[in-house]
Amino acid sequence: MSLAGPLGAVIGFALGLLEYRLMSAVVIGALRRTDRSQTAAEKDDYERRIRILRAVLVVMTIGLMPVLGFVIGRTLFG
Repeated sequence: MSLAGPLGAVIGFALGLLEYRLMSAVVIGALRRTDRSQTAAEKDDYERRIRILRAVLVVMTIGLMPVLGFVIGRTLFG
């Protein structure tokens, strides 16, 4: 078996982690600045939605990038 697939997955993981850190900092920072919550319940709901968004970002970037890297590595080099 060629090392192209696993190497692509490792590179994909690293790029996904970097992308997650950058995207979450920008997007969640902007969301926190635009928070118009008046009550504690509204604030809790807003924070819950941010946690859901963070989980979606993790799955999309850190979860899918290694798979994409593996497929690209195997297709192009191995």
